[in-house]
This record gives sequence, structure tokens and C-alpha cells, in this order.
Amino acid sequence: KEESELGALLDKTEVPLILILDCIQDPHNLGACLRTANGAGVDAVIIPRDKAAPVTETAIAISCGGASHTPIFRVTNLARTMDDLKKRNIWIAGTSDHLGTQDLYEADLTGPLALVMGAEGPGLREKTRETCDALVRIPFADEFGSLNVSNAAAVALYASLNG
Repeated sequence: KEESELGALLDKTEVPLILILDCIQDPHNLGACLRTANGAGVDAVIIPRDKAAPVTETAIAISCGGASHTPIFRVTNLARTMDDLKKRNIWIAGTSDHLGTQDLYEADLTGPLALVMGAEGPGLREKTRETCDALVRIPFADEFGSLNVSNAAAVALYASLNG
């Protein structure tokens, strides 16, 4: 969808749940994130126009319908879009295994929310991280734990549904 349509969608959404994917490179991960977003009732998925996997036939197939039923917005400037979401009183929680200051299950994920997932390997870009209201981490049994971005998106989205 066109970037300009995002505001109209949010105007119609009482308590939006948004998934922001910061430079996801693998179309399989993108598709899996779209599938989970659809299953979790996400109102919109936002991805940057550049430096991110396009919504290809592979991503669409992996999404098992999620790409068709959840609006996807490719935006020119992710940080500016996040600032616009903040102006709409949408709280933005970025995820980071190493920089998260709060466990996912301890964070207040109620109300209008955007969850931000970082790219495979490098995670969130610096400007994206700085624009988040908070950084949360998924707790692991050991200090070396991490999940594939699509698995982490599933954990974070479903945790947000339980507040």
C-alpha cells in the first residue's frame, strides 16, 4: 500500500497493533513475519522502501495468505514514520537481545503499540533504535540465546496480545 494510506487506516483503528520490520533481508523471514502478523491481528506491517526484502512471490507464498490480508506499507523514511506514529500516541517498542533494558514479559505492551524487529544479524539500525520509546528483550535461559527474526516476531506479537 501507499505510504499516504497509513494515516487513513490508523484513523479507523481504535487500538492499533503495528509490526515494523527494519531491513529484513530474507524473503522467507519476511513471509513468516507476515503470516504471524496476520494471525496475531496486526493492523499494519511497515517496512522500509530501501534496504529490505521486497514482497516477492516467495514472501507471499511463505506468508500463507498473510500478505494478502494484512496491509503492508513500504515507507521512505522509517524513523520519520515512527515519529508520526508517536504523534498518534502509538508506543513503539523495539526488540534487541543485547540492548533491551526490559524483559518482553515485564514491559507494558497494552494500548496502541508498534513492535519493531531488526534485521537478521545486525538487528535494529541506530536511528531506528533511537526512535523507539523502549527496547525490550526476549529472555533466554542462557546469555547466548537469540531467535530468528520471524520467531522473535511471533513471540513478541503474541506477548503483546496478553498485555
